Amino acid sequence: MKDTYEKVKGYLTDLDHTIIREDEGDGILVIDNEGLGIKNLVIGCLDPILIMEQFILEIKNTDNGVFRQLLQKNRDIIHGAFVLDESGKKLIFRDTLQVENLDLNELEGSINSLTLLLSEYSNELIKFSKN
Repeated sequence: MKDTYEKVKGYLTDLDHTIIREDEGDGILVIDNEGLGIKNLVIGCLDPILIMEQFILEIKNTDNGVFRQLLQKNRDIIHGAFVLDESGKKLIFRDTLQVENLDLNELEGSINSLTLLLSEYSNELIKFSKN
């Protein structure tokens, strides 16, 4: 796990993300990149997979229409997907990658997918957070 952790940490540094917290023992890195809209993106290096989770918002209106729109948007997301936490109210972006063949481009693609999602879908997300 240590090799994977160091490799991912190096990739994040190469991509100019700010590591704001880390726990090598648990394989956790938390990054920010405000220019890309990323705040507290949690990356877990848990061989054989890498898990990325970004809290997006708390959903105020839990009617079926909101969930239907989120599921429909999942179809457009290049990497990762919208998921809900156990309470069903916290919207999270989540992606998982295999670490065996992980490279910088694959990690960058997943992070870019989140960035693109946030920029293209921001108006709808703001609406979900207010209603």
